[in-house]
Amino acid sequence: MACHHFEGLKKVPGAAASYAKGCEECVKIGGTWVHLRECLNCGHVGCCDSSPHRHATAHFHETKHPVMRSVEPGESWGYCYVDNVMVDLE
Repeated sequence: MACHHFEGLKKVPGAAASYAKGCEECVKIGGTWVHLRECLNCGHVGCCDSSPHRHATAHFHETKHPVMRSVEPGESWGYCYVDNVMVDLE
């Protein structure tokens, strides 16, 4: 299944600095995370669904920004919440 939500995305300035700090919400509350995900619409960095607070998915529900990517070393995949599909971003 193709997903059009990844089409025409522009790189978000400053995103690299954001994920170097960790999950934005977990940092604020002193929480922990397992893996990090970056919103490809605005650059928000949140924790994955294996983390206690699932901030990346919460960000989707709050903003309706449909696509994110893993920012883990060696991973090059993205996910669309709307179409429920993973895509290879390489």
